[in-house]
Amino acid sequence: MAVTSAPAQAPRTGRGVELLLLVLAVGVAALSYGLVGVGVEGTWSDGVLWYGGGFAVLALLVHVVVRLRAPYADPTLLPVAVALNGLGLAMIHRLDLADGSAQAPRQLLWSAIGVAAATLVVALLTDHRHLRRYTFVAMVASLVLLLLPLLPVLGQTINGARIWIAVGPLSFQPGEIAKITLAVFFAGYLVTARDTLSLAGRKVLGLQLPRGRDLGPILVAWAGSVGVLVLQRDLGTSLLFFGLFVAVLYLATERVSWIAIGLGLFAGGAYVAWRLFAHVQQRVSGWLDPFDPEVYDRPFGGSYQLVQGLFGLANGGLTGTGLGRGRPEIVPFANSDFILASLGEELGLAGLLAILLLYLVLVERGLRTAIGVRDGFGKLLAGGLAFTVALQCFVVAGGVLRVIPLTGLTMPFLAAGGSSLLTNWIIIGLLLRISDAARRPAPTPAPSGPPDPATSETQVVRTV
Repeated sequence: MAVTSAPAQAPRTGRGVELLLLVLAVGVAALSYGLVGVGVEGTWSDGVLWYGGGFAVLALLVHVVVRLRAPYADPTLLPVAVALNGLGLAMIHRLDLADGSAQAPRQLLWSAIGVAAATLVVALLTDHRHLRRYTFVAMVASLVLLLLPLLPVLGQTINGARIWIAVGPLSFQPGEIAKITLAVFFAGYLVTARDTLSLAGRKVLGLQLPRGRDLGPILVAWAGSVGVLVLQRDLGTSLLFFGLFVAVLYLATERVSWIAIGLGLFAGGAYVAWRLFAHVQQRVSGWLDPFDPEVYDRPFGGSYQLVQGLFGLANGGLTGTGLGRGRPEIVPFANSDFILASLGEELGLAGLLAILLLYLVLVERGLRTAIGVRDGFGKLLAGGLAFTVALQCFVVAGGVLRVIPLTGLTMPFLAAGGSSLLTNWIIIGLLLRISDAARRPAPTPAPSGPPDPATSETQVVRTV
């Protein structure tokens, strides 16, 4: 009998899989861009090689940085983001050809800025746990970002919502960046307070309710979300912030009672907002009675946009009209708020489901990262960021499909808008960094004595 030893194989990093998926994602984006020209003008779009080449360079840049700085990062996050970003650019280019605007070059520029921001996050943030030091700095930054649009000179009111700031010709939504700073604050705060919030309290009807003094954080978050709704007239952002806090609170405590309390507060706040604020009433009436002529013809806050989006989705059917062969430009804000309806019309139900599956993969990998990472702060941060993307997708898709009232949010990566695109690329950078820590093999402590053959890192193969 002879005994031979073979060294243990190093775990796979997944960078080769990521590169292969990136080639596929860039190919889908470039093909979509070219087919837009075929559908609209009967020939391939001018500059498709420049567009595809530029997009490939951006993807290769961040891939190289991830390979060097975060070799164990999840290999599916980056390709999914690139594919969604590329599809959005193709549809924005298609709408530019229809109405003569020039949003696609600006969106491509913001894509480059977003990819650069994600690259810097991966390159400079060597450990996501460093962000925990800035828990309360993130809280202050969130308050400043949310209050900036209320300043008399800097803030701007667009389409009834005061969520923009303008500096010269440039405009930006600081509330988008506040999603990230709030996620850092919630994760840093709750990772230290979760024992108190999860263990104390009494049981009522099977639910372990928190103590009265422990309700303070969720009441503050609820009041803050209502304040955003009142002061900025922004239903979507207030819903997103409150949902983010309740989700991270549940991840920290694993108590269903916090979900019940959060839903109760949300229902109460929504009812009060519906009774007091005219713009909320208009959104609700447009949702309940979109085909009522009075609601449909209302000059502001009517249901024309929603109904035209539904007609476009119906026109697309199962397989779609084909890129460049529909009429998505009829819908107001077809390249931002209703870009999902634009894609659904020209790609059909099959294409729309494929896009939603990409979002599902993105959220699932973010939640898988939260499960795999070894520290509590990373779990809450990754889970909060993934839930933010999931909730935003549900709210936007639900509004376009008339499942819930419209909120004014936009689909991540797809819709035109620099602030949203930049924020979501930063989220990808953070998830890449956290997933690197989650998938990286734990260091093996050095043996204190002679190696034990039963616990050795080598695999023992017995041959006769």
